[in-house]
Amino acid sequence: MTLLPPELFARLLAFRAAREWEQFHTPQNLAIALSVEASELLEHFQWMKHGDTRPTDALRSSLELEVADVVILLSYFCHDLGIDVQAAVERKLAVNETRYSVEKSKGNATKYDQFGEARRE
Repeated sequence: MTLLPPELFARLLAFRAAREWEQFHTPQNLAIALSVEASELLEHFQWMKHGDTRPTDALRSSLELEVADVVILLSYFCHDLGIDVQAAVERKLAVNETRYSVEKSKGNATKYDQFGEARRE
């Protein structure tokens, strides 16, 4: 299962194949590119004041393009490695449901391995 509708994902694969870019899309290169694109998404918020994260229309347009880059690269990555996104998310959700019980986690941003320590202020 991909992140995108099958027709759109087929267009992505055709786009890549027509340019013979598969040779450059090693798992390592895709992971690096994915990290770079996620950082570009974050960069838009770098100097915003705390709590001032509501994007303007112009910023939203830029954010949408960065999100598209992240989804495209993650789609290629999962396709090339045979990762079933739905199964991976379901597995991770099951892990997180165990790690982060409602009782310990509700309203609390503490990481699961820090529950025994005092909450950080």
